[in-house]
Amino acid sequence: MKYFVDIDGRPHEVELEDHLGQVSVRVDGETLDLEYSEVDGLGQFLVLSEGRSYGVSIDGNTRELSISITGSLFGVHVEDERERAAGAAERSAEKLGGLIKSVMPGIVVQLLVEEGQKVQQGQPLLILEAMKMQNEIAATVSGVVRSVFVESGQALASGEKLVQIEES
Repeated sequence: MKYFVDIDGRPHEVELEDHLGQVSVRVDGETLDLEYSEVDGLGQFLVLSEGRSYGVSIDGNTRELSISITGSLFGVHVEDERERAAGAAERSAEKLGGLIKSVMPGIVVQLLVEEGQKVQQGQPLLILEAMKMQNEIAATVSGVVRSVFVESGQALASGEKLVQIEES
């Protein structure tokens, strides 16, 4: 799984792969030799890297963390691929007004609107399955659905038009 991690204002791409209990870590394309063990079940870890050990304390939720490594404190913001794509979809939709495009490849699982239907901002328009997750694609503006460019079961590439809404 790929994560986009901001550590005290510095962005990094982190990839984690679990192979039968062994975790492989790549940071900005560089593979790190790491081993870790949980110390107390309360966010305390022992990390071994290149023959050195570090005490690590992690506090926060899955998106906003405070991490202390051997006494140095770091503010960390984390987004996974799905969250990043959803955020990009939202920003893209804001720029395009009522034209909603796919920001990731996927399959249309279900259409929830039809042409001529009135919709409210935030109302789900369709369900898109991407990366084994079902994502609701919502209206970015209130108005009337003028065009539906996709159908249920259709495979999509990133950037394809989904729905056009005429703002009211």
